[in-house]
Amino acid sequence: MYEVVLIRHGESEYNRQNLFTGWSDPDLTEKGVQEAKAAGKLLKDAGYSFDLAFASVLKRSIKTLNYVLEEMDLLWIPVQKSWKLNERHYGALQGLSKSETAVKYGEEQLHIWRRSLSVRPPLLTPDDPRYARNDIRYKEVRPGDIPRGESLEDTV
Repeated sequence: MYEVVLIRHGESEYNRQNLFTGWSDPDLTEKGVQEAKAAGKLLKDAGYSFDLAFASVLKRSIKTLNYVLEEMDLLWIPVQKSWKLNERHYGALQGLSKSETAVKYGEEQLHIWRRSLSVRPPLLTPDDPRYARNDIRYKEVRPGDIPRGESLEDTV
């Protein structure tokens, strides 16, 4: 029997600043590093061991995984990375303050964007540096790869 353990990344710079993150790639804060190490210690103390690990292609995910595996003395196991494990793409909201966005668009609209899978946040334009095609990690992503309702569908 296999067990799957899911770990959310440690606190990132955008989390600390209460900004929309999505596919933006901010680094972990020192608190996030300590959270990741603590998670690894808890897993090791609980007797967990892994044969394989997965991460998104975002550095907060990769670094969190590395700190966890280091604490568990498992840095040697294979790691597979995929953009398909990235968190939700927030389009043009990425990098914006959640509180300022709520003031500008209203709490109700903000709630819809954050919770709905059928209503997309404002889309990015190809000339925006946050546009996925401007990042080498996403050169293989095609519009049909993104589930209907996700923001990236019209941005690649």
